Amino acid sequence: MTLLSSLTFLSGFCFIYYGINCIISKQMKSEFKRFGIPQFRVLTGILQLIGGTGLIVGFFFSPIIAYLAALGLAVLMFMGFITRLKIKDGMLASTPALFFALLNTYLTFLYA
Repeated sequence: MTLLSSLTFLSGFCFIYYGINCIISKQMKSEFKRFGIPQFRVLTGILQLIGGTGLIVGFFFSPIIAYLAALGLAVLMFMGFITRLKIKDGMLASTPALFFALLNTYLTFLYA
């Protein structure tokens, strides 16, 4: 397994999991209220599902799809990182968002 495939599957499957969780989890519903953006919870989950699926499908069929998915997820996670800092969650709680933002930025460059 190559670095590209490992990182693509890691990110893709994580985002599919988090996307489903974002849509159906009561905990995520309360988290988005705490973030001050409850109206974006379902949209965020759908975007995570599309992005995660796009990474995996793109890996097998079209690097352009993988590139667009990674770019979209990088932007989404940078916005999540900023949101967490804005509500003063601190660096430790914000680290997962930053990690996935940087990971998907790296994937964007690999697929470019």
